[in-house]
Amino acid sequence: MDISITVTNRDNKTKKIIAPTDMNLNLMEILKVYEYPIEGTCGGMALCASCHIFINSKHDLPAISLSEKAILDDNWDTQPNSRLACQIPISKKIDLINIRLAPEI
Repeated sequence: MDISITVTNRDNKTKKIIAPTDMNLNLMEILKVYEYPIEGTCGGMALCASCHIFINSKHDLPAISLSEKAILDDNWDTQPNSRLACQIPISKKIDLINIRLAPEI
């Protein structure tokens, strides 16, 4: 099954993308596949904040881990809806999620 994700980039342009739920990917990996400027320099370990996004819709997301919270707490542009894309697995739970890329770090 595929899900739909709405992404607003740093130029305020919005696009719908599709992601497969059967490949054990996370949101950061999908954004990289679609060539969004997401670095993911820590390899998805919640250590660098280069995949920082804002969640603009209500979804049942995994709880924020201590390491993700620590990275977001140290980030200058963190908002209440901030998450690290590497910590959000692609699943049917996030179908129709709406996200915005955070400013570049």
